[in-house]
Amino acid sequence: MKQKIFSVLVWTGISLLVLVWLPMVGIVRLFDRDPVRYRTGKLFRKLGLLISRINSNWNITIEGAGKVDDRQPFIVVANHLSNADIPLISNLPWEMKWVAKKELFEIPVLGRMMKWASDIPVDRKASNRRVHVFEKCSYFLEKNCSVMFFPEGTRSRDGRLKRFTMGAFDLAIQKQVPILPVVIDGTQECLPKKTWVFTKDVYVNLKVLDPVMPDISSGEEAKELMERVRIKMAAQISEWRNEPLNRVDATKG
Repeated sequence: MKQKIFSVLVWTGISLLVLVWLPMVGIVRLFDRDPVRYRTGKLFRKLGLLISRINSNWNITIEGAGKVDDRQPFIVVANHLSNADIPLISNLPWEMKWVAKKELFEIPVLGRMMKWASDIPVDRKASNRRVHVFEKCSYFLEKNCSVMFFPEGTRSRDGRLKRFTMGAFDLAIQKQVPILPVVIDGTQECLPKKTWVFTKDVYVNLKVLDPVMPDISSGEEAKELMERVRIKMAAQISEWRNEPLNRVDATKG
């Protein structure tokens, strides 16, 4: 019962934050003349940061966030375990444009703020979706703003690292921009499926790994770059869980 009451209070706090944030983001967007809407996006991410902070059940450890230049463009890739990944990643202190399915942009209030922040919608039914996403991402990268992908495409249902799609890595090869891997663990326990009650005492880890630059001198292709990055991310999850790679990597078992 105590946990249900606590969860009601947290959800109430989240709802109030979202309602307060909408006009704030709208006002900043109105006066934000930066072509990439940098200040608007950065304010919007602070909403996620506050959402992660008001839930005292989440014990969050973040490593490596301070070593990134705020306006050096990266293609950020993160593994995806739950909806709690979004506020967790929002703790990172730099702005980046999120590549996300277009259905999220249709959610009242949150979808509007995503549009104001210039996040990048993906219409999975459109035949030209790859071209559209690459054009948008290229624009932001050229303006010294990072972009962020979940290369697994959807959340992992069993906590293991799923197979990656190639888009982010193709883009890195084409634009010669480094990949910045972000590894997450523990968020799969924050809010179990089919319940609104938050789990008590969840320990969540986020680590920003060293950037991985495409190796143009060797003619490296996107698939090889993807595998280099994926191995680094799987190794970090393996270390955190103290489990062999074949237990954390869905392509190995």
